[in-house]
Amino acid sequence: MHITATHISYFHICHRKLWLFAQGIYMEHTSDKVAEGKLIGETSYRQRAEKYTEIEIGGSKIDFYDAARKVIHEVKKSNKMEEAHAWQVKFYIWLLENAGVENVTAIIEYPTLKQTRQIMFGDEDRRYILQTIKQIESIVRSQQCPPLINSKICKQCAYYDFCYINTP
Repeated sequence: MHITATHISYFHICHRKLWLFAQGIYMEHTSDKVAEGKLIGETSYRQRAEKYTEIEIGGSKIDFYDAARKVIHEVKKSNKMEEAHAWQVKFYIWLLENAGVENVTAIIEYPTLKQTRQIMFGDEDRRYILQTIKQIESIVRSQQCPPLINSKICKQCAYYDFCYINTP
C-alpha cells in the first residue's frame, strides 16, 4: 500500500475517514468547507507562485516549497486540526529526507487567523512516522470500517452525511 500525506492527516483526525478514503470513497468534492479551504490556499499568497513551487513527492502534494531555504509552506483554513496538519507536514519532511533532501523545515500558515506555526522534525518524529504507517496499513487492510468517533468535528467533515445517514 502506498501511504500519502492525506492518509497521515486522516489517521490523526478519524480512523473511519481514513478507512473510507483508502477504500476509494472520496467525499471531499461534495464539501463546501473543503472548497473554501482550497480557495484560501489558492488566493492567500498569490505572489508565491513566482518564487516557490508546488511539488509532488511520493503521491503527496506540497503547497509551496522554497528549495533555496528548504522550507515547506502549508496553507490551512483553520487550526482546529492542528495536530493533523503538523503530522502532514512532518510526513512531507520525511518524504523529502527519503529523497535525499536534508535539513528541511516547515511552516503551517493560517491566513484567515493571521497565524503561523514553525514545524521541526527530529528522530522521535521519524520513529513515530514509521509506527503510524504500520498502523495505517493495519486500519486500511481491515475488512470492517472503524466505528464513528461521534465528535464535534464530525459536523464539519466531508463524510458527515455518509457516516450519519439514517438507515432502517
